[in-house]
Amino acid sequence: MNPQQYVQQRAAASGSSFYYAFLFLPPPRRAAITAFYAFCREIDDVVDEMRDAGVAATKLAWWQQEVARSFAGSPSHPVMQALTPQASTYGITADHLLAVIQGCQMDLEQTRYLDFQGLQRYCELVAGVVGEVAARIFGHTQPETLAYAHRLGLALQLTNIIRDVGDDARMGRIYLPVTELQRFDVKAHEILQRESPWGYSERFSTLMRFQAERAHQTYDQAMRLLPDVDRLTQKPGLMMANIYRSLLREIEADGFRVLHQRTSLTPLRKLWIALLTHWRGR
Repeated sequence: MNPQQYVQQRAAASGSSFYYAFLFLPPPRRAAITAFYAFCREIDDVVDEMRDAGVAATKLAWWQQEVARSFAGSPSHPVMQALTPQASTYGITADHLLAVIQGCQMDLEQTRYLDFQGLQRYCELVAGVVGEVAARIFGHTQPETLAYAHRLGLALQLTNIIRDVGDDARMGRIYLPVTELQRFDVKAHEILQRESPWGYSERFSTLMRFQAERAHQTYDQAMRLLPDVDRLTQKPGLMMANIYRSLLREIEADGFRVLHQRTSLTPLRKLWIALLTHWRGR
């Protein structure tokens, strides 16, 4: 299996919504975003599949070294062999990749965030930077487009956090800020127990509605930042926004039943949303 086949398999096997947006790109840009997405998946999996924090830290340190080696001309991992040749074409730097690694390192160092400011910093590293790199690959002419992409990345990550409250709790993690738990009188142990006798209280529902409203506001802020001149090339990002916002609305309609289940859209629905966005251009 060559590097291109490896990253293609990695992207397709993930089942991610991102894969559906990639399908509409010209082959060179599709190859670049697929390689970059495969890199993000490799880094995410170090933490998601973590059994020993020390081992995970060692793996992330290896990836930091691999990024340095790759930009020095000697990539050894198939993901970097596929991604590095694309870097100069699309303005991808080592700092972009190291920021993604730094964000994942935060998962090894903390399982709670005191306030939204701290959580936002995490989201900017694991999602905002990813959005910026994706926007570079899709094609842009205006600097405001990168600001749009960074903001959109934050919105997507906030949606992920809402969807994954139960999954994260199973691993002892709570990404909802402590100050906001206190504001809505939701106890950390109630979330960690997931299916505890307190159930889906009105306190929890109010907390989650607050989280959803902030995510919606972030989507709206991102859309206002996107210059019309770059709207056509940024269509894959708009597909992602529409897919994830549809997911968020599904979670809202289901009453935020996120503690014991993980809401998702079917592959057919994701493809349909991507097609509608492609046709409408928004």
